[in-house]
Formats: sequence, structure tokens, C-alpha cells
Amino acid sequence: MTPPFLPFAQPEIGEEEIAEVVDTLRSGWVTTGPKVRRFEQDFAAFLGDPGLHCVAVNSATAGLHLALEALGVGPGDEVITTTHTFTATAEVVRYLGADVKLVDIAPATLNIDPAAVAAAITPRTKAIMPVHYAGLAADMPALLDIARRHGLKVVEDAAHALPTTCGGALVGTLGSDATVFSFYANKTITTGEGGMLVTRDAALAQRARTMRLHGMNRDAFDRFTAKVPSWYYEVVAPGFKYNLTDIAAALGIHQLKKAQAFQQRRAAIAAQYDAALAGLPLILPPRPALGDQHAWHLYVLRLADDAGVARDHFIERLFDAGIGCSVHYIPLHLHPYWRDRYALQPAMFPHSQHAYERMLSLPIYTRMSDADVQRVAAAVRTALP
Repeated sequence: MTPPFLPFAQPEIGEEEIAEVVDTLRSGWVTTGPKVRRFEQDFAAFLGDPGLHCVAVNSATAGLHLALEALGVGPGDEVITTTHTFTATAEVVRYLGADVKLVDIAPATLNIDPAAVAAAITPRTKAIMPVHYAGLAADMPALLDIARRHGLKVVEDAAHALPTTCGGALVGTLGSDATVFSFYANKTITTGEGGMLVTRDAALAQRARTMRLHGMNRDAFDRFTAKVPSWYYEVVAPGFKYNLTDIAAALGIHQLKKAQAFQQRRAAIAAQYDAALAGLPLILPPRPALGDQHAWHLYVLRLADDAGVARDHFIERLFDAGIGCSVHYIPLHLHPYWRDRYALQPAMFPHSQHAYERMLSLPIYTRMSDADVQRVAAAVRTALP
């Protein structure tokens, strides 16, 4: 019999999450309310820093937008980020009328190159947005030092990075102005759709809370659980519709409890891949610095120059073997909008371009069995000439 297709990603939802969602449905309060507040409080406790404010939102994209808006990014400003990311990282800058300055990655880590960031700074630069690619921490000490020296804001795109550490500290507790996590369906924990903005800046957090729900100075839970006049609110800014629902937060409450166990399983899968694929004409994913933790949101292979097979053909062979895989990412400089707006050429980003042409992401998720992992590794070996 042909084995079933092995998907690229799949969430692990337990009975605890299901029971919490059912409890939410029965409570009669399904939009932003007590479960969201509990999830925000639990998230701050998970990060372990009492000075943090956590603001739950309906996507990491929303969180990045809110963070930049609260920092005053607007027309005339530039924000530096990596070309090697999903478009959401950059598009939020354009929402605010500011411009994006894309830079290359460090070839060893596939993370944003601090030297390229430093070289890209102009008088218009307002902020730096590093991405912790695949769950490996970017070089935050270098990036924060650059930001301090130039008076720039830092917003971390940590969509891949729960629970990642840098210098022994969890991403989300570093020295940036804000950090934004994703809980999309394929992330290390999921609420289906959702995100969390984390900051030590109380004013930034308050602005984000206001702007996530139409610029209203009181959310529905405040109004309908408060004393008279419960109906009264004021619109203090033209905000957005970015709030997380209690239904989604109900998932997050229990997913968060499993985050470290999920990371351990992902790390075990990565180690099995490393062992099974050693010695092949492949570049395996970089490991974190000694003592640090990789979230292993993605396991990204690169075909070596002497692999003897084109990346696209290699992926076709894996799909023919029933193995789901993907590519992370088509760099922004190759997409028509970014290419044409900023007159970008592949030669401007040689490391990202070289990596893109040779990379693919293998399945890595907690529901994979050891037999699944070995099946993927065997298909990789067979797909090579």
C-alpha cells in the first residue's frame, strides 16, 4: 500500500484546548473578554519578566502594525528589515506610509545581517525590524547596539521564535521596544489565527490596546462588566479591528502550557534529521549558540552546489514520495510589488538569492512520529542523484 501523504505542518490540539473552547462557547462571551485577559497574563508569566505588557491581537501582522504605529512611524520614515521574510513583515511599514529598506541575510544563519543593517541607515531611518528566521535568534546584541548608537527603535518579528532564547534570555524579554509573536495554524503554538505584542513600554501597550479596537478607550468587556455608565466610551483615534477573540484565546491558554514540551519534540525531530542527513550534499540548518534554544518552527535544508539536482525538481520528487514540503521564503526582492517600488535586483541580495534557489523546508511538527521523520529522511536520500 502507498503510505498516506505526510503534510508539511499540522497543529497538535488536545482535549484541554477543546474543553476550554467549549467552556467559552457555553459562557456566552466569545469575543475579547476574560479568556483573552487570562491568555495575556499567562503569556507575561511564561516570559517571566514582571515589567512586560502583553497585548493579544488577531495576527502577528496586526501586532507589528500596532507596534510601529505606536512608535510614531509614518510618512518620510524608513524601516530596515530583511528581504528574506514573509511579506507581512514589510507590508505593515507601507500601511503607515513609511518606506521599507530591505537588506541581505548572513549566509550561515539566514538571519538579517547586522553589518548590512548598519550600512543601510540613513537620516530617514526610524526603526529596525529583525526576524528570528525559522526559530533561530537573530544577532540581537549587535542589532540593539546599532539601534542605540543611531537612536533607532527596534521591533522584533518573533513569529517563528516561541520559545527561542538569545544570550540565555527568552525572545520577548530582550532590549527591544516591542516583540511580536504569531499563533497562526502552523506556528509552534496556535490559536488558529492570532498574535501577541510584548513590550516594556506602558504607553506603547496602552496605545496598542486602544488601536486594536477602533481607537476606543474602553473595550466591550470593560463596558459590559463595569458599573454605570457601562455603555459609554470615546473614540480617541482612527483605530483598527485587530482584537483576539476569547474562542482563540481559549486555545492559546493551553497551547502555551505545552510550549516548552512542543519545543523539545521539535528539537528532537531536528536532531533526528541532522543525524539521518549527515554526509549528504546538503547544508543543514544552523544550530543556536551554546546554551541557547532554537524554537524549530522550520527545518530548512539547502542543496549544496554539488547536489546534482535543482531545488524545484527535488521538491517534486519529495511530493511524489508523499512528503509535504515548502519554501521559506520567496525573498521580497523577487515579488513584483517590492521589486518594482524600490527597483530591486537579485544581485543586491546575493546571500538571500543564493539560499532561496537551493532551500526547502521539511515537515517538522509535534505530531510526527519517529517513523515519520525517518520516512522523510529516506525520501530526501532517494531524491538526491
